Amino acid sequence: MNTSSRRVAVITGASSGIGKAAAISLAAQGWHVIAHGRDPERTAIAERDIHAAATANARVDIIRGDLALLADASRMAKEVAALTDKVHALLNNAGGVRAERVMTPEGNEATFAGNHLGHFLLTDRLLPLLRAAAKDSDKGTVRVVSVSSTGHTHCAGIDWDDLQMTRNWVSGKAYCQAKLCNILFTRELAKRAAADGIVAHAMHPGVVASNFVNHAEPGMKSYMETLDLLPPEIAADTLVWLASAPEPGQTTGLYYHNREAISPAPAALDDEAAARLWRESESLVARAGV
Repeated sequence: MNTSSRRVAVITGASSGIGKAAAISLAAQGWHVIAHGRDPERTAIAERDIHAAATANARVDIIRGDLALLADASRMAKEVAALTDKVHALLNNAGGVRAERVMTPEGNEATFAGNHLGHFLLTDRLLPLLRAAAKDSDKGTVRVVSVSSTGHTHCAGIDWDDLQMTRNWVSGKAYCQAKLCNILFTRELAKRAAADGIVAHAMHPGVVASNFVNHAEPGMKSYMETLDLLPPEIAADTLVWLASAPEPGQTTGLYYHNREAISPAPAALDDEAAARLWRESESLVARAGV
């Protein structure tokens, strides 16, 4: 394969779970996979497993960092740009829940920052590479896919006076609001990137057997353990399909589950909230000075 024609995917949270399964699948299809992980040991194991699945024409690179830290997200974008001049699929998959409120050194609540704000910055910094890919690709084949959750349905809307829930923080509520932010971000990105030929979708992967539950507070952990959990490979199917199949490229700004577009909660369809979240996120990035 001519390396200039090899498609490039950047996948966050690819050291385990859905992200790792998606990275393995795309490497097996011959993509250039740039896989992100945070934990050194898990990331090293994932690198080995992704390489093992890759075709001879594929390429695998690894970047490490904590998306809850905007300085890390900024650095990772620079590392991606050093590895490729085009990105055909950005899979914003990393996410998680925390048992306790944690404020980052940059002054952000870690659940909000790790699930939404870091991806907002990473996407913004990679837009030039996405635009470059779209310029030389068939219409609708360059995509940004954000992994959300049905948890967003438990959030009726965003409290703009306490966007990061620093005053009224509750583990489950913080996670559900962050997942709402994923869909609102996708909705606004779809509008802003349409002229560049970039497609943006969000998805719910299902309830997945991964290390997600390990970091939850006891009540959520107990609840999760009562559910039938999907293997990561099954849950990643829609993520890979959204990155690579022709059908998702015919639309933009939708929310998917099991390869079908479904309607998210009313709060996720609020265009005014989507635009405001974008502006507020820009301000937070500017505040961090990155």
